[in-house]
Amino acid sequence: MASDIPIRTEGDVAVITPVGELDAITSPALSNALDRVLVAEKPWRGVVVDFSGVTFCDSRCIGVLVAAYRRARDLGIGLAVSAPQHTVHRLFVIAGIDQVITIDDDTQHAMEAVVA
Repeated sequence: MASDIPIRTEGDVAVITPVGELDAITSPALSNALDRVLVAEKPWRGVVVDFSGVTFCDSRCIGVLVAAYRRARDLGIGLAVSAPQHTVHRLFVIAGIDQVITIDDDTQHAMEAVVA
């Protein structure tokens, strides 16, 4: 995974699109992308992490998502994960983060949910 994870904007929502494996080595790139969005001068209403291209996620990645969720919540910004592949979604369920962070199969729905 490249160290620069793509970030696109649609209205008041930033969409972060990591690709490949997110593990102890590559998760810091996701953390950096989330940090850039959460401290941006433009006040985002929502952030969606599009996981459609993520093939693997470990506990470090989950920790990055939970920390970003807490920070976004404290800033009044909605945060969701969208389109995780089956194995990644299963890990989210096993870890219980689906009880805390909105996880939607559809990125557009997730974008609507974070600003609702």
